[in-house]
Amino acid sequence: MSEKTLWYIADPLCSWCWGFSPVIESIRLDYFEQLQVKLVLGGLRTGTKETITPKERNRILHHWQAVRYLTDQKFQFEGAMPEGFIYDTEPTSRGLIAVSLIKPEIIFPFLKAIQSAFYTELKDVTKFDVLAQLAVNMGVSAEKFLEVYESSEAKIQTRAHFNRVHRWGVNTFPSLVAQDASSHKVLTRGYCSSEELRLRIDNWLEI
Repeated sequence: MSEKTLWYIADPLCSWCWGFSPVIESIRLDYFEQLQVKLVLGGLRTGTKETITPKERNRILHHWQAVRYLTDQKFQFEGAMPEGFIYDTEPTSRGLIAVSLIKPEIIFPFLKAIQSAFYTELKDVTKFDVLAQLAVNMGVSAEKFLEVYESSEAKIQTRAHFNRVHRWGVNTFPSLVAQDASSHKVLTRGYCSSEELRLRIDNWLEI
């Protein structure tokens, strides 16, 4: 296994990460033999208890429009983030951690399933029952998912992901950090096209 790792720093409820989904999938496939691609959860919006305001909703939808325009990813705008929606990304991030503890090989497909459910099907993926059904769809039992999701281990690891990103000084998602045996460097902060990213990865692999 390669000692080189590409850390993909993302948040499941970050629209630019949804736009970046095809790019990171192609990188994972095409560089499979040269490096490991691992997911780190950034903690875009965590701990909020307040429902989203109309002003904030409009601001976020403006970002969605920009992502769709640049990436051509599918979005459903009408009815998105309805009244009463609490934009807290910790529960969704913890759902990803729970799945990674149960069935680590499906972490990237599960991330994509969450993103698709949120952005194209208007499902509230901050809710446990929605996350559980998505996990069941990928072969994880609802009982096991509940057990791990509520565990102290899942909560600790979720916080550890957020803390790692903070230590790296990354506050823009998606971002990519390249790491080898002796060092790490940020390859990109924010959305990056597949062509540009491949150039940066290739230059790093040649070092």
